[in-house]
Amino acid sequence: MISTGDLRKGIIIEVDRQLFSIMEYQHQKIGRGSAQVRMRLRNIRSGAISDTTVQAGTKFPRIRLETRSMSYLYSEDNAYYFMDQENYDQIALSAQQLGEAVNYLKDGMVLQVQFYESEPVEVDLPVAVELRVAEADPGFRGDTASGGTKPARLETGLTVQVPLFVNQGETIKVDTRTGTYLERV
Repeated sequence: MISTGDLRKGIIIEVDRQLFSIMEYQHQKIGRGSAQVRMRLRNIRSGAISDTTVQAGTKFPRIRLETRSMSYLYSEDNAYYFMDQENYDQIALSAQQLGEAVNYLKDGMVLQVQFYESEPVEVDLPVAVELRVAEADPGFRGDTASGGTKPARLETGLTVQVPLFVNQGETIKVDTRTGTYLERV
């Protein structure tokens, strides 16, 4: 069992026979009442996001997940296909199941996919990924690293704010947790 004191971002819990991933949580102590925990949860199967409040000390069933190393192959319509590195089995995940991860997927990228009772439930992204700038306004003479920023569309379709010196065709490193520019590669 997992107590509210053991909650962390990214942990998967079971509530009313549904699997939820914790996106945010906050302990609150209000006046004379007992402490409460506010959570923002994402339903693993449907992708729906909900907010809930529980009493501090509430326990949730511990979910055992199996992790497999899989490589991203391609996307078609609303399905994203992955191949198991060991037995070459292929699975398809929907955009709702992947959530924000669809913005960072590149062909051949190796990821850790978590399974619950042989059902894929979540994809673990690396902390940073290298992506090519597909479209960006040109920088101007005299622009420096400490100057302003401009929007740049990456090869996956994600738009991030980059320094003025970053140009189209260059490769940059992006933080997958926040979706922000880290450095030019």
